[in-house]
Amino acid sequence: MTEVLFYHLQNHPLERVLPNLVEKSGERGWRVVVQAGSEERMDAINTLLWTYRDDSFLAHGMAKDGSPEKQPVYLTTGADNPNQATVRFLVEGADVDDLSGYDRVVYMFDGRIAEAVDAARDSWKRARDAGCEVTYWQQAASGKWERKA
Repeated sequence: MTEVLFYHLQNHPLERVLPNLVEKSGERGWRVVVQAGSEERMDAINTLLWTYRDDSFLAHGMAKDGSPEKQPVYLTTGADNPNQATVRFLVEGADVDDLSGYDRVVYMFDGRIAEAVDAARDSWKRARDAGCEVTYWQQAASGKWERKA
């Protein structure tokens, strides 16, 4: 059964949170797909993953880089999964219809944008109705994630 997590961004932006979550996934040996809502956002995430820390980067690639099946982290705007990832991050309005091919799907949404909250609610309902294990996580002021549902 696919575990679906909803991460409600409130105190820290996606740029601060996403690299750490992707890095933790890699430390667990999981292959990852990050799906963005637009090409512009995907390009920004591409740069972010190379530069988010002075002493580190996250190895990743996109279709234009070639050999997507070899990438531990693959960036896309579509529903493709050429690196056989078991974890999918959906950011900036990205969505996917079929959750069944993943162990974990992570929806990340900005709680300050009403449309993003509404879309997350719709995705929550679809995931729950599909029989997925669904959890909701909210940021505390410290940036720590707290399970709320």
